[in-house]
Amino acid sequence: MSEPDPGGAPVGERDQRVDADHDDQPAESGQPARSWRRPFGDRVGSVEVLALLLILLIVFRGPVASLISSPRMQTWTTVFVSVMVQAVPFLVFGVALSAVIAVFVPRSFWARALPRHPALAVPVASAAGVVLPGCECGAVPIAGSLIRRGVTPAAALAFLLAAPAINPIVLAATAVAFPNNPEMVVGRAVASLAVAMIMGWLWLRLGRTDWIRLPHRPELDDLSKARAFWAAVRHDIVHAGGFLVLGAMAAACINVLVPERWLQTLADNPVLSVLALAILAVLLSICSEADAFVAASLSQFSLTARLAFLVVGPMVDLKLISMQTGVFGRRFAARFAPTTFVVAVLVAVGVGAVLL
Repeated sequence: MSEPDPGGAPVGERDQRVDADHDDQPAESGQPARSWRRPFGDRVGSVEVLALLLILLIVFRGPVASLISSPRMQTWTTVFVSVMVQAVPFLVFGVALSAVIAVFVPRSFWARALPRHPALAVPVASAAGVVLPGCECGAVPIAGSLIRRGVTPAAALAFLLAAPAINPIVLAATAVAFPNNPEMVVGRAVASLAVAMIMGWLWLRLGRTDWIRLPHRPELDDLSKARAFWAAVRHDIVHAGGFLVLGAMAAACINVLVPERWLQTLADNPVLSVLALAILAVLLSICSEADAFVAASLSQFSLTARLAFLVVGPMVDLKLISMQTGVFGRRFAARFAPTTFVVAVLVAVGVGAVLL
């Protein structure tokens, strides 16, 4: 037993407090110091990083200007800026409205609004995605909350897939991105809704309860309404905006770096073109409110292939697989994501053959 110090605490506990207050000192018992992991503590954040990048751009403005003066870089910059300028307003508005619904609309509302019969709850939950003007980043935790509130998993998963793809913001962005092809809006809505319902019914038929690890309580529940709103907005803007930038950069690189003949070879093959853009949607992980502008820039491909890109992206991509793994568990994601990918590709091809 450790001896008490004059302040009333045992010596062992006093030593632990001293070690906690002086993380910059070498740890005893062979443990390495913890300060090397975060040498600047909490003082370096995204604002500081952005300021550093701006300073570097100012210092090296000469080399940067000469670099972007080349024709290829000008083309790259044009594609990147055009995608960002068209997509950012939809992204910001959608994230803000999604945060309003997620924070101020009680979660119990969804449970009361759905039919009690699971087979009927699936299409109703899929159609309810229309009222969530946000990206897939917000749909995953909401679907987890629905399951925790007692909603049948099939209906919650149908909502998870439909909400990012058929809400008004996404459909309006699609209409703006494809002004000469209004059938793309109808095709995206029909195909996405069909995939959501098929996956919900498949879960009713084949799914097992032990595949889902019930989600934990969201950390936003402990905040006030105003703080939860701004926390949700900041989170979705940072994450969805970052993936949008990566997607715009990838679209620009595809238009500049990939030889035109390669793209044309893929585009001329109906099967390869669909598979290529479906896999590209998984890898790019673009927010659903901005992916239509990236798809529109891939003009070498058919409308059906680009429809597959728009249907697959909001339902199966790298960030969604990661989020689903964190919320529902690896056993769920390992089965749900590949099945959704196959169903989404097949439905997109079928809808494209009829409407496009």
